[in-house]
Amino acid sequence: MASRKIAVIIGSLRKDSFNRKVAKTLMLLAPPTLEMEIIEIGQLPLYNQDDDAAPPPVYTEFRDKLKEFDGVLFCTPEYNRSVPAALKNAIDVGSRPYGQSAWGSKPCAVVSVTPGALGAFGANHHLRQSLVFLNMPAMQQPEAYLSNIASQYEGDNLTNDSTKAFLQKFVDAFAVWVERHAD
Repeated sequence: MASRKIAVIIGSLRKDSFNRKVAKTLMLLAPPTLEMEIIEIGQLPLYNQDDDAAPPPVYTEFRDKLKEFDGVLFCTPEYNRSVPAALKNAIDVGSRPYGQSAWGSKPCAVVSVTPGALGAFGANHHLRQSLVFLNMPAMQQPEAYLSNIASQYEGDNLTNDSTKAFLQKFVDAFAVWVERHAD
């Protein structure tokens, strides 16, 4: 398999978020065929269509950066049964102006993470609705809903062997998915 560049988008802006910890764990577990890089989204001002004619430089930089990647891994918490506003904003910024989406056709996967019991199921599926519109083939199996995550880390180290084995299976499947669907 060829080496593929993967943008890692983390929906939580919190410095020590569990989503960031899971993303970094997945990056460590990734096979050498995936070159994964976290792309920060917290610096993006709220999308405003009035800016399409003369976008803020940070919009252009973000869009151009996304275009360099072969696929995307989303790690998201759940806020009010949906994705965080920062993640939705990043999706909007990257998809505009209409017809010029930087996301289009990039294979992707979604991991939802929560210290709660439901595994952020609502956010995972709400995000998938947007991915369909963006024409991003999203990996269906294995699904990744990580619940009770706070008890599974000591600092930045994942201590739960079962979760680690699952994440290994997930990232290996994602590597196959990306290779199958990347242009």
